[in-house]
Amino acid sequence: MRKWKIALGTAVALGAISVASVHLLDMGNLSLNAGTAGAAPAPAAFVMPVPVASVVKKTIPIYLDYAARTEPIRSITLQARVPGYLQEQTAQDGADVRQGDLLYKISPDDFQAALDQAKAQVQRDTATLDYARSNLGRGTELAKSGYLDKDSFDQRTSTLRGAQASLALNQAAVRTAELNLSYAEIHAPFPGRLGRNQASVGTLVSVAGTVLNTLVQLDPIYVTFNPSETDLAQIEEARAAGPIEVEILLPGETEAHQKGELTFIDNTIDHSTGTITARATIGNAKFTLLPGQYVRVRLHVKQQPDALMVPQVALGSSQLGKYLYVVGKGNTVDQRLVSLGPTSGDMVAILSGVAEGDQVITGNLQKIGPGMPISPLPQKPAT
Repeated sequence: MRKWKIALGTAVALGAISVASVHLLDMGNLSLNAGTAGAAPAPAAFVMPVPVASVVKKTIPIYLDYAARTEPIRSITLQARVPGYLQEQTAQDGADVRQGDLLYKISPDDFQAALDQAKAQVQRDTATLDYARSNLGRGTELAKSGYLDKDSFDQRTSTLRGAQASLALNQAAVRTAELNLSYAEIHAPFPGRLGRNQASVGTLVSVAGTVLNTLVQLDPIYVTFNPSETDLAQIEEARAAGPIEVEILLPGETEAHQKGELTFIDNTIDHSTGTITARATIGNAKFTLLPGQYVRVRLHVKQQPDALMVPQVALGSSQLGKYLYVVGKGNTVDQRLVSLGPTSGDMVAILSGVAEGDQVITGNLQKIGPGMPISPLPQKPAT
């Protein structure tokens, strides 16, 4: 009986423990389920938005680019052709003058006096010639009638010829005096710009000895540069097809505002530098270019059709060379090594590595890498 009670008590205790365990397990499951139901969902991975541009095919101009220097077509030193005192400077230093404008005046008094004297001598010789001609006419009639001997007739003939020669001599003296008087005024032989005056008013100037000023032509103007002998064949090929257009870029400019034409290529290559002298003639109506100025020239030698163009801002550089990030399959980054061609504005030609229609990534290049997921932004329409 006692054993049976002990066994019954043990069974009741085990049952109570089992019930407690099941209750605790249920409470744990409820707590776990409650915690899981209240937690926020895991955030999605961030995808970088990137601007893109399509690879386009277009025809672009091909240029040869050189450093150059401007030179005047004409540049002269102004000097007097007759001696005298400088009376007046009629054009200011640095003035832009037209052909024929009066620049300087030399005192004309001596030259006017010489001209008056030469004219008076011409008048005297004219009177002498008229008398000699009349005297010879009378002698001719007398010689026919036998009243004038041959020697006297020859003397009258010689006197007439001497009067004619004297008149011709003094007429030449008049022309010389007129020229000297005209040389007292110094005029601009061509349109251009004066430099700094080098002889003050009152200076006694000598013939071709005293420098008065300088005058240079500014429009048009030469631009001289030195292509390499390796470029010469390409330039000659372009010249055979027609005139070569030349663009001028001032320091700091990215677009040309002045254009001209290639007008001269020298006949000898400098063996020490491997270059040849070439020259372009540029219109310079606004006098933007001055002689001696350093500029850059671009020779338009041909057109390149079907060039694959991308924005230059899309280019990256690494130890392997230039590359582009392209939108790959599944909107992931695909890195392409490329070889570059000529540029045109803010675009650059790609010789290999991409195809027409590829989407090139143009922004956030420092924040992406090969294989990363991206979100291409809609392209803006071209303006």
